[in-house]
Amino acid sequence: MKLLKTRWGICIVLLLFLFKLQAQQDPQYTQYMYNMNVVNPAYTTNELGMLNFGTLYRTQWENAVGAPKTLTFFAHTALSEKIEMGTSIIADDIGDGSLKENNIYVDFAYILKLDEQSNLSLGLKGGITTFETNFNGFRFPEIQDDPAFNENLNNTFPNIGLGAFYSRDKFYAGLSIPNLLTSKHLENRDGITRIGAEAIHLFSMAGYVFDVNPNLKLKPSILTKMVTGTPITADFSFNALFNNRFEAGVSYRLEDSVNAMFNISVVPALRIGYAYDYTLSNIGSFSNGSHEIFVLFDLDLWGLKKGYDKSPRFY
Repeated sequence: MKLLKTRWGICIVLLLFLFKLQAQQDPQYTQYMYNMNVVNPAYTTNELGMLNFGTLYRTQWENAVGAPKTLTFFAHTALSEKIEMGTSIIADDIGDGSLKENNIYVDFAYILKLDEQSNLSLGLKGGITTFETNFNGFRFPEIQDDPAFNENLNNTFPNIGLGAFYSRDKFYAGLSIPNLLTSKHLENRDGITRIGAEAIHLFSMAGYVFDVNPNLKLKPSILTKMVTGTPITADFSFNALFNNRFEAGVSYRLEDSVNAMFNISVVPALRIGYAYDYTLSNIGSFSNGSHEIFVLFDLDLWGLKKGYDKSPRFY
């Protein structure tokens, strides 16, 4: 039984490793609408003096050996009526330490006011990506020595990205490419064929808020991710906000999972949320779904905010 578990564990780790290097590499989030600047550097809140920051932790495919774990920290603030800045740190772990990737970014957004109610912001993202592998003690059931896994890697690569974000009182839409550089993580060397490079990801996002009555808001949204050579990933989400405090919703990730989410405003400046993904793909046979939790803080730096009647991350 232990040998069988090891076999499956190694297979899953390898699949995840190849998935990470060849296909859609950027982490996915079920509650993407609450950490938008991680995906789009042009994301703006238009709230002068407010510092929005938080953290999100995601465990992908629970109980699958070597499944991804992602820890994200993000912060965002408006410096003036035309300039907003943000930062994000993303720590991705695949294969229980076999592959670690850390992304450290700073975002800059410039706001163009189109009319009294709508803005168009253009954003730039810059930073570094660290890529580290650790195959010490990594064993195959049948093949006990593979030279492709004998060398551990520890590299740092630059990263730049761009985005555009349009917003009105109750609507937003955006396009972004978080990474424009196709840095090679692995390459052919010593007669061994290694494949691994950053792929350019194109994100699009949109959302709207329907005010049903003073105590109920309905918030549909969509996020799509496109990478050359892979199917389009699309999240269709629908949330309901009650009394500006309790929020619950469901979402569907195309051909991958159905998801449920819930969050609550503990105090006006603090919101906590949780999401569960039920996997529909074949990997669901080896896992118990995915879990995601977040904590959001809104810090009024200048004492300008008199009430918290909306979420700065999703209107």
